Amino acid sequence: MNRKLTSNHGFFSSLTQWWRNRLPIPSYGGWVLLGIALSFFGAATNTMAGWLYVLSGTSLALAGLNIVIASQTVKKLTIKRLPIEPISAGDELLLELAVTNPSKSSKNFIEIVDPLPFVSSKAVHSSIESLYPQETKKITYYAQVDRRGIYHWSGLDIKSAAPIGLFYARKRRNLEARAIVYPQIIPLKSSPLIDNLGREQTQQQQSERLYHNATEGVTKALRQYRFGDPPRLIHWRSSARFGELQVRELETITGGEQIIICLDNNQSWEQELFERAVIAAASLYFYCSRQQLDVKLWTAKTNTIKGNHVVLEALAAIQPRQGDQDLEIPSEPLVWLSNNPHTLKSLPQGSRWMLFLGENNDLSREQNVSSSGLIYQSSNSLENILQKPLKL
Repeated sequence: MNRKLTSNHGFFSSLTQWWRNRLPIPSYGGWVLLGIALSFFGAATNTMAGWLYVLSGTSLALAGLNIVIASQTVKKLTIKRLPIEPISAGDELLLELAVTNPSKSSKNFIEIVDPLPFVSSKAVHSSIESLYPQETKKITYYAQVDRRGIYHWSGLDIKSAAPIGLFYARKRRNLEARAIVYPQIIPLKSSPLIDNLGREQTQQQQSERLYHNATEGVTKALRQYRFGDPPRLIHWRSSARFGELQVRELETITGGEQIIICLDNNQSWEQELFERAVIAAASLYFYCSRQQLDVKLWTAKTNTIKGNHVVLEALAAIQPRQGDQDLEIPSEPLVWLSNNPHTLKSLPQGSRWMLFLGENNDLSREQNVSSSGLIYQSSNSLENILQKPLKL
């Protein structure tokens, strides 16, 4: 019995969708007008009164006029979706449509319905009262998006009840849309995971900072002063000896420091913990970028990538359980983000790690568990944990 009801419900739903996409649907006023027209026609048939035929025909003519004009309105309009700029999770997504009337007559009472795929947003209804011939109007609206991801959708409906609102015509337009929602980025002031990554990396970082903070730099050679050279580069002792201005050429120190942030998405994750791990990966990556470090991101699906937009798009699309079981992680010291404590044994020497554990996990029995990494649990603030000093 239940199967028959479900089957009938699906049939009627499909029939209703087919009808709406091809034929106008009467509004409440349309149903009333059709009822009056049929009543007049029935009365005229019984009484053979001509004026009843006139009233019935006039009512049906109004209904037919509304059907034709509404159908032509939704068919002749052209609509274009403008490019969607990426945002971060928690922000509002700006959506823009350009609606054009290419015909020689005005189009009135237009409604556009955009069924958004976001969980926190419902379908957006936008209205245009009138659109003159050859006129283009831009429709702008916003959608709140709370979760990262790459969203695709194509359906968009144009509806009209012109000219008197008795019948609604609807036409589905397939306009491809793609919205990229980046993960949130925490503006870290410090990061012990990065600052203590490998002895060689730390020494190189300190030497590079000393170099950039030095007022004299490392002198490679002396040459004659040329117009435009900074006065601070003038070597006054040599200038006095040679009788002309001498300028120091500073040696350029190229830092070979490379930091790889690895997100272990080859495991099964609790969804909320995985979202926190993605935020941590993005925050650590941009912390390194602000420190002018050579930073890369590694995941089981993308392998090693770099570049702000490339990394953000990869983190927007990333999901758990992507990649092969037998993965080779980079051999140099890295920052490892995972929910599996057993993966720590295979990390290169000098690596740092951060574990994202559920409430039921307990690592208190592990030895030296806090010596080279951090542990995140849902009861703690991710921002505070990422800036927590390591017990080295």
